[in-house]
Amino acid sequence: MKTVFLGAPGAGKGTQAKRFAQAQGIAHISTGDMLRAAVASGSALGLQAKKIMDDGQLVPDKLIVELIEERTQQADCRRGYILDGFPRTVEQAEALAVMLERRKESLDSVVLFDLAEEEVLRRLAYRRTVESRSDDSEETQLKRQRIYQEQTAPLIQYYRDQGVLKVVDAAGTIDQVYSALEQAFAAQGR
Repeated sequence: MKTVFLGAPGAGKGTQAKRFAQAQGIAHISTGDMLRAAVASGSALGLQAKKIMDDGQLVPDKLIVELIEERTQQADCRRGYILDGFPRTVEQAEALAVMLERRKESLDSVVLFDLAEEEVLRRLAYRRTVESRSDDSEETQLKRQRIYQEQTAPLIQYYRDQGVLKVVDAAGTIDQVYSALEQAFAAQGR
């Protein structure tokens, strides 16, 4: 199973990706986690990524695609993986398609965690107080929401046109959303 979890920052895709990947025995690949690890390492790449992330911007496509290609070839991805936080633009989706085609693979599905913007902002405010992430300041969150609407939301139609989009209502509790996620996969026989 090769799938993408898509949704606004704060929609819960990371929480659901971790749980679903563990249940399916596949890898959870979070570009945010990969980038935060690079930042924590203090490497030149990490420092560059930190500045970009703290400004609420997206890390350049070339770098992200290279990280994803390398990561999806690791042993824990043999049974499949969930991409969480990638692609974020149609250009990244096209680069992912080229990468997969070169490897004679394709995405099985793309799951959209659908959540109203007011609820997204409420969740992000909660996360900001609990996790104290440097990329979760209120100003950065609002910028990320704007970037999501401008650059990432077009992926919804892109993947709908390819016939791989599944929509999950992300407004419930963690368990309710997970149940809806399982039902979305069961409806199409996974």
